[in-house]
Amino acid sequence: MFSKSKINEPGPKADDAAKPATSEATATAAPRPAEFKAAAPKAKPPASILSSDLHITGNLKTTGDIQVEGTVEGDIRAHLLTIGESATIKGEVIADDVVINGRIVGRVRGLKVRLTATARVEGDIIHKTIAIESGAHFEGSVQRQDDPLTGGKSPVGSAAPAAPQG
Repeated sequence: MFSKSKINEPGPKADDAAKPATSEATATAAPRPAEFKAAAPKAKPPASILSSDLHITGNLKTTGDIQVEGTVEGDIRAHLLTIGESATIKGEVIADDVVINGRIVGRVRGLKVRLTATARVEGDIIHKTIAIESGAHFEGSVQRQDDPLTGGKSPVGSAAPAAPQG
């Protein structure tokens, strides 16, 4: 740690007293950016954006957020999933929050699912809460579950089966 006596202690020469003060100032300046960097990971990273000219064949899985503007043929699992107006998803979508502005052909599972006026969904929606705006196109069934993310594999003790999957 820092010692107050070194900074305030009178030295035999003015130059010698200035040198430790300069090195102390440098030492105090160095930990501050380190403290700032330590606080930076707490900030939520920005969403990964899949641009409109991107076509992906395969599954996507993240604990973060994804914004899809292009085409995905495969399953997507994320924390927050936003489907853009020009996007098309052919596969299952699983996320805590799902905002659909574009087209999904497949099952949607989410704690919160929102279909905007431009949404087109062809498939079942399993949700905890749902909002469907006027103008949204939806063909399929809607089912409410307290824990829609587990896939209905275990109605009792759903946390235990989730661990081996990852």
